[in-house]
Amino acid sequence: MVFDKPERIIQEYVPGKQVTLAHIIPNPVPDLYQKLGVLDVTGAIGIFTLTPSEIAIIAADVASKASEVKLGYVDRFSGSLLIYGDVSAVEASVQAVMHVLCDEMGFTSVPITRS
Repeated sequence: MVFDKPERIIQEYVPGKQVTLAHIIPNPVPDLYQKLGVLDVTGAIGIFTLTPSEIAIIAADVASKASEVKLGYVDRFSGSLLIYGDVSAVEASVQAVMHVLCDEMGFTSVPITRS
């Protein structure tokens, strides 16, 4: 019997400050909320991926103070942030986070995308 060696995955972080993803889903399908683990939710979704990962805490604070959005989840270990609310509130929060991180804190920026 021949056994293959298990694959080895190495996750590597590069020093730096960047917003890797800033995306808005204005009208998600209902199943998406359930798959993300945010139940009883309607409206738009805003998604961020940030490096270093702890900056997700600051981004969540900025987003929640910028407009009437709710926090779906904040992962300080992966740098993921999910917000939700009506489309205009999510757009305002995403723009506010990008302003604080990129314009005030010197993070490398990406365009805000939509699907």
